[in-house]
Amino acid sequence: MESLAELRERRAFECRLSPDRALESLDEAEAFLGDRGFLTRTPDSALPSLYEACHEEPYQPGGQGFATWPATKWPWFGELAGRGYLVTAVHRGKNLLVSGEVARLLDPICRAEIGRMHAADRGWARLLDHLAAAGPSGLDDLRTELGLKRQELRSLRAPLERCGAIIARSVLVTAGEGHQHSSELQRWDQAYPGTGEPGADPARALADLVTAGVRASVVAPEAELRRWFSWSWYWPGTLVDDLVRDGRLRRVGGHVTAATRPGP
Repeated sequence: MESLAELRERRAFECRLSPDRALESLDEAEAFLGDRGFLTRTPDSALPSLYEACHEEPYQPGGQGFATWPATKWPWFGELAGRGYLVTAVHRGKNLLVSGEVARLLDPICRAEIGRMHAADRGWARLLDHLAAAGPSGLDDLRTELGLKRQELRSLRAPLERCGAIIARSVLVTAGEGHQHSSELQRWDQAYPGTGEPGADPARALADLVTAGVRASVVAPEAELRRWFSWSWYWPGTLVDDLVRDGRLRRVGGHVTAATRPGP
């Protein structure tokens, strides 16, 4: 079995944490997403980060926020979304780019969240029902059709995005002589079509998702796992214990790793 030091060394290689492993092209970034399954935009946890793997000087040295993004590679996150990969807010409200395989793991949870959120609040239900009837809709259209102010729509959409019930997609819109970016909202079951697995258990799906996240990270602090995703209500207190008992995860020095390495 690998020691914690060996796991950290493998993590540095597989998650491209050293400059000699820097991503050099959008195609390489897409392959990195396919290999890991999850990519945060900026580093904020053990989950792999796209911008961290770029190893490029920031857009504005010494700045904050957007200024810390890679000088020339910052569009890659959006360009990968443009290739058909979903960007979700289920990482506690932060952007999380997912592969098709991880989207499949998310599906039972996000479908359950549509129903839960619909039943929990009349405003959320109204927005979800409108999207179901109208299909994916731009923010300006939604404000007009639902009679909402900008802040009212923002307050409605944020918890729905955070829980995965809806997805926001960046779109380019004409504005006078030029163009600007806006967002289009769609329900999860529109962004990821299909019937879903009848009777799928979101708690079981969360266990599968956490296992996949640990595998993507190679090794992660055990205490961090519960903070990866929004759905604390699906998290049993014994989740990590259960995954260790079932032979899916292994504990090592306050961290966890996948009990078995993926095949070639």
